[in-house]
Amino acid sequence: MARFRESPFTTGSPADLGYRMPAEWERHEGTWLSWPYNMETWEGHLEGAEKAFAQMIAALTPHETVHLAVANADVEARALKALQGKPDNLVLHRIETGDVWFRDFGPTFLVRERDGKREVGYSKWKYNAYGNKYQDLLIGNDVPDKMPLQSSERFDAGIVLEGGSIDVNGTGSVITTESCLLSPDRNPGLTKEQIEQKLRDYLGVTNVLWLKEGIAGDDTTGHIDDITRFTGKSTVVTVVEDDPQDENYAPLQENLHRLQTMRDEDGTPLTVVSLPMPRPCIVDGRRMAASYANFYIANSVVIVPIYSQNADSETLDTLQKCFPDRRVVGIDCRELIWGYGSVHCATQQYILTK
Repeated sequence: MARFRESPFTTGSPADLGYRMPAEWERHEGTWLSWPYNMETWEGHLEGAEKAFAQMIAALTPHETVHLAVANADVEARALKALQGKPDNLVLHRIETGDVWFRDFGPTFLVRERDGKREVGYSKWKYNAYGNKYQDLLIGNDVPDKMPLQSSERFDAGIVLEGGSIDVNGTGSVITTESCLLSPDRNPGLTKEQIEQKLRDYLGVTNVLWLKEGIAGDDTTGHIDDITRFTGKSTVVTVVEDDPQDENYAPLQENLHRLQTMRDEDGTPLTVVSLPMPRPCIVDGRRMAASYANFYIANSVVIVPIYSQNADSETLDTLQKCFPDRRVVGIDCRELIWGYGSVHCATQQYILTK
């Protein structure tokens, strides 16, 4: 397998050099995805996952380039068959990723303005497959080395972190969860304060906001992109469970109460918009981590997981009001969530240099 030349390692943190992680709604050059193929993940559900990916690519390619990793020739052939050919704005890369969750094993792209130009770098985190839960997924740690990133500055953060565990507003605030970032199977030798400093150094943020935990069925120990997302500098949407008997009710109420006391980096109180939780999705006796918060904000479109439930339309309407300049599109994720993730988990935005 051909291997791209690695980007030069850079001394000094991204924040020291003026880099920041942009908000997801800032203009993209493209989106990275990895076509599903791992049968340990998808046995009995591969075709359903492929259909979800075909829907995502159809929604994204009219607006930006989609960079699609395919593990081998057979996977590429399956992808092109599901897509009914190669659409415009689709670029294929022969990269073995282990699975589809590009948000978690991929790089975090950063930008800075210097001498009138926009420059792109990226933070490389350690990926240990959600606390060494899945040995077949550990190959994901090497994916950034195989991507065509040789023209961008690379910063090795030196800690375990998945991209789905953080969300930023692009101007200085990041939100995350204690249950994930402080989990003993991630960085047991680091204190909360040391982890906060890593976030400041490698995301270019100044304000770290902590929620408590995630939703039932989430094997990540609580990724933020299943519960709360920035939709503006001082605005978040957060999922809320209305049924007091549901196991998600109490932790999501705790998160809601915390959000109602939080402020952005300038001291402005957060505006909190509620999203419903879907009814429990149970497959083969296992509760899926189904959530409407796992949407992805692209250039002119927002793609949103839906589950053929009444709450789908309420969610789409709410998010359309949050993003009036974008078209909100539902993606059927009833099969995709079998793999413990959804739309946002599978995507990673790649930033424009202009």
